[in-house]
Amino acid sequence: MSRKEVALTFAVILIIFMLGFGLRLESTNLTGIPNHEKVYYEDQNGLPYMYDMDSYYNYRLTKNYLNHGYLGDTKLNGTEWDSHSYAPSGVPMDYPPLIVYLTAFIYKFFNLFADMPLMVICFWLPAFIAPIGGVVAYLFVKRFTNEYGAFAAGILTVTAPFYFMRTVPGWFDTDMFNLIFPLLIVWFFMEALKSKDIKMKSIFAFLSAFFMFLFAMAWNGWQYLFYVLVLFSIFYGLFLKVRGKNVKNFLMVALTFFPISAVLIYIFTGFFNVLNFILGPKELLSIFSTNGLWAPWPDVYVLISELQPPSTVDLVSGVGPAVFILGVIGILVIAVVLRSKKLHETYLNQLNWAVFSLLVLWTVTGFLTLIKGIRFLLMVIPPLTIITGLCIGFCADVLEIHSKKTFKRFAMIFILILVALPSFVVINDNLSSLTPRMDDDMWNAGVWIHNNTQNDTVVVASWMYGHFFTAISDRPTSIDGRVAYVETMPVRDYDVAFAFGDKSPSTSREYWIDKAYTTSNETLALGILRMITTNGDAGYLNLDNYTQNNTKTVEILNNILGVDKNTAKKLLIENYGLKPEEADNILKYTHPNTPRPFVIVTDNSMINKGYWTFYFGSWDFNKLNGNCTYSYGTVHETGNVLTTDDGITMDLQTGNLTWNNCVPYSVEVVSNGTLKKDYPDKNSDFFVIINRDTNRSVVLDRQYENSLFSRLVVEKQDTKYFKAVYENKNVIIWESKY
Repeated sequence: MSRKEVALTFAVILIIFMLGFGLRLESTNLTGIPNHEKVYYEDQNGLPYMYDMDSYYNYRLTKNYLNHGYLGDTKLNGTEWDSHSYAPSGVPMDYPPLIVYLTAFIYKFFNLFADMPLMVICFWLPAFIAPIGGVVAYLFVKRFTNEYGAFAAGILTVTAPFYFMRTVPGWFDTDMFNLIFPLLIVWFFMEALKSKDIKMKSIFAFLSAFFMFLFAMAWNGWQYLFYVLVLFSIFYGLFLKVRGKNVKNFLMVALTFFPISAVLIYIFTGFFNVLNFILGPKELLSIFSTNGLWAPWPDVYVLISELQPPSTVDLVSGVGPAVFILGVIGILVIAVVLRSKKLHETYLNQLNWAVFSLLVLWTVTGFLTLIKGIRFLLMVIPPLTIITGLCIGFCADVLEIHSKKTFKRFAMIFILILVALPSFVVINDNLSSLTPRMDDDMWNAGVWIHNNTQNDTVVVASWMYGHFFTAISDRPTSIDGRVAYVETMPVRDYDVAFAFGDKSPSTSREYWIDKAYTTSNETLALGILRMITTNGDAGYLNLDNYTQNNTKTVEILNNILGVDKNTAKKLLIENYGLKPEEADNILKYTHPNTPRPFVIVTDNSMINKGYWTFYFGSWDFNKLNGNCTYSYGTVHETGNVLTTDDGITMDLQTGNLTWNNCVPYSVEVVSNGTLKKDYPDKNSDFFVIINRDTNRSVVLDRQYENSLFSRLVVEKQDTKYFKAVYENKNVIIWESKY
């Protein structure tokens, strides 16, 4: 390369990086929030709170690593253990450590020169790492086509809307790596295929293997790309053999890449990460089973939006409209060029069928992974941007031959703008609705827990906030964002650290918490919460050993957890046929002599998600579904008339109320902290709660009138067994009175 070409390459790299970084800075302005409210979403460093709750998980693990040299909280029998997650038992640490190692290194480096909080490093890191993906895409495509196509690939990578939104400052998660490493892996693998020099083949294959190892250190889903390369190698090797072509050079690439990848992954991430790759397809097939992976327990993963398949609109807008269209069309265009000897001699002559086939297989596999959720758009974006770049490079070559230089330059600038603009529009729209998942109220509640509770206090809160409480309150949680640790399912039967195999962790935890919220038997609710915060899943799993029937186990527990220990023992023996020693074995888990302290955290957002609380809490283990009436709304008062946006109308003078023209069984109105009840129609099957202090309303089945959810979340009233110990505008912390 001449000096001019080197200078141009560096200039383009700088443009791509700075564009990716600069656009991401806009997220720190909280453009979708009114100016007077922005401070409510900013932390003590003057930065927005994290946009993704997993960020707090990664922050906690990094803090652990800086404090004692490993990610877990402690070590049990030589195994790193996370005692904050899935309390009280905790779980073996299985997390890919690269994000922690990199963040810790950068933190230590910067603190050689200045006192910089770890949270600040975590906040800014994604904005610096993610644009590197665009640089790699540019260099990748530049090897196969001209500067225009390479530049387009780089720009479209850093502005791919789904990738962009998950790598803004404050989205401190592994997504920042999920374009960089796949691009490097495939690029060097392709270079190994193309190279005619034996030594260079080995070098490129080794580099590809090394980056595969780093990818395994960065993301638990590294196996998907490994599967792509395995399938490609099998089919390509067979193709060469059938055609009578030289297989020796390809075998050298494969026998360099696969063993080195496997050995490095085994040495640095452990045997179970390799085993996960081998057993992964089995777990994938379980998704398509009739009742799902977690049956007969309800599947809380349906609430995790990133694990739901994308709609067509989500798909197109996520990868970028132009990338989707040109990526798909580009496959056809490139195939036509490669099929024509004449065209191939003129256009894309650095590309061959092997490289193209790998790109197509990568693309198809990426689309198939979308079955597992929208987050797997990150598997689709890299091959589509590469193909789009090749397609634009082809256009530039056509214009080079068939038009004047000046026209070509202006035409290509116009094409680049036309291709990039849709992604910019999508990004701008997304930024306007981007809001931190945390705010001052939740933060202050977390700090209060840290300062005012025992170290072994278990926090019972929505799984959405679990990572926050483990990181900021430094207290264990009954459930968090990793929910049931689905990533570990393939290896649990082979890892002695999972004492109950594939039965724990599980989504049963969500059922028990929601059952406590939905039951009108407050003694039962207290019993459930004591059981899970003191002994976790041990109670129901040990009872399962006797009943051999999940449904029966749940029935028994719902009948004994609401009564004292002696009555419970009598029920187990007389009603369910357990022997005295068997009953005692169960009761030591269900009715602990020394219950562990716990707090319940409720917040106003729980009203919006209340349907799922009652859906899971009312779970029918025979029909495998839940059933409830649930509606919520915002209260509006005009004169003497109160209305809500979900169909409630109330005359404030007479107290008469209807919901969708039907009269409720009871009407509960909270005003200035005081609760008033009326019973207008005792034959009706639903009741209504109006909280005029928070301007929220809820409509529920009448059987849930005295449920813990109604009392704590909607009415915000102390109960017989629970009292509020901390309260701010949106969050209340409750403790048991006994």
